Amino acid sequence: MKKKLLQLSLVLCTFSAVAQTPCVGGMAGDYPCQGYDLMSFIPWTTFGATNANDSWGWTDPQDGKEYALVGVNNGVAFVDITDPVNPMYLGKLPTHTDSSLWRDVKVYNNYAFVVSEAAGHGMQVFDLTRLRSVGSPPETFTEDAHYDGFGSAHNVVINESAGFAYGVGTNTFNGGPHFVDISDPLNPVGAGGYGVSDYSHDGQVVTYNGPDTDYTGREIYIGSNTNVVIIADITDKSNPQFISSIGYNNIAYTHQGWFTDDHQYFILGDEIDEINFGFNTRNIIFDFSDLDNPQHVFDYSGPTPATDHNGYVKGDVFYLANYKAGVRMIDISDIGNGNATEIGYFDIYPDNDTVGYDGAWNIYPYFESGNLLITSLQFSDASYLGGMHIIRESNLGTEDFSLENQLALSPNPANNSFTIRTEQAPINNLVVYDVLGQVLMERSLPGNTSETIDISTLSAGIYYVSINNKATKKLIKQ
Repeated sequence: MKKKLLQLSLVLCTFSAVAQTPCVGGMAGDYPCQGYDLMSFIPWTTFGATNANDSWGWTDPQDGKEYALVGVNNGVAFVDITDPVNPMYLGKLPTHTDSSLWRDVKVYNNYAFVVSEAAGHGMQVFDLTRLRSVGSPPETFTEDAHYDGFGSAHNVVINESAGFAYGVGTNTFNGGPHFVDISDPLNPVGAGGYGVSDYSHDGQVVTYNGPDTDYTGREIYIGSNTNVVIIADITDKSNPQFISSIGYNNIAYTHQGWFTDDHQYFILGDEIDEINFGFNTRNIIFDFSDLDNPQHVFDYSGPTPATDHNGYVKGDVFYLANYKAGVRMIDISDIGNGNATEIGYFDIYPDNDTVGYDGAWNIYPYFESGNLLITSLQFSDASYLGGMHIIRESNLGTEDFSLENQLALSPNPANNSFTIRTEQAPINNLVVYDVLGQVLMERSLPGNTSETIDISTLSAGIYYVSINNKATKKLIKQ
């Protein structure tokens, strides 16, 4: 695997190692998988770095282009992933001071906010709209503004609906959240902090819209504070109020968690419990229906003993960066009945699924396209090459379209040809196109017939077949 990952191709600053590889038979090339295809991979060496860490994403509201913001040991790399098979490395914002294993980035109002545990780093502000007009990538960027109200910080939290950033794990307010008004991103202003509950390793801030009507519309902070989860009302920045706290069994290091979309449940990861206690990957689920009286309801246990790191919720899926087990997708649609079920995975560290810190550090699941961004860490295994993977949910299927059962593809995946079989009504507009929407062939077909389509000139990869602009089916060429 390592040799393959080093076989890079370079075309117009577009980097791709193992690209557009479908998950077939439980493998996407060398990667174990279930239900997710590899779009592309860029190693951290491309970014002039020796490690990667956290990440976030930005979608340009002007044209819908998608960008990966990749934390590396010596800065933040910016990658245009609009074409996920051919991502373009645009450049890097260097660290404000020194290199560090820990760096975090979040987005507000088309600006990136970057912190690090490097001494004296503070918070960098970068105007993401500059990525629209990069003339000669990769460029070395400069920060557009800087906040020095704190030095080092482990993480930065942003409530996009309120216009505040929160440095956590800083050298201020006992390591609790440090409030920064970023309503004018180029002029960040300190606005106090909350130090009553001590050090926060990570946190989430929401404008609350959950079942506890006592706090509707309030700005609520959830802190993962190394040995406890705390809840605070930080609406009034000059007078933040402690609400409650909750612990759990077998505490090792209360690391990071995320609300469900309805703000009823909070899913927590303890980073070191698998190492200390020897059980499989564990996520702890709390019921926050009553913020004054949170309840531990159940634990989710994964299929491997790998260490868990960052996890995020989107809809009914909890996306978990699970270090050596890669990333895992967990169905939480029945969380209210104490059920959570793994429904997919992509293992970027195929060697093993043991405890430890090599592998997937972060997953960003919020791109509308369905692109999933994975950033990975090399902590101890010198033979492992990490960086940035882009994956996307598979849709292989061999079933006919639901639209009047009009179209079936055989075989799927295909080799040098595939057969289109129409049933019942004719197809007036059948189109085969690539992942970028480029039309490769277009024709009409009569009903109750079949036709073999030659695709020997197409490279291996993912294509799509649509009928009458109403239904689309993925076709994999092996």
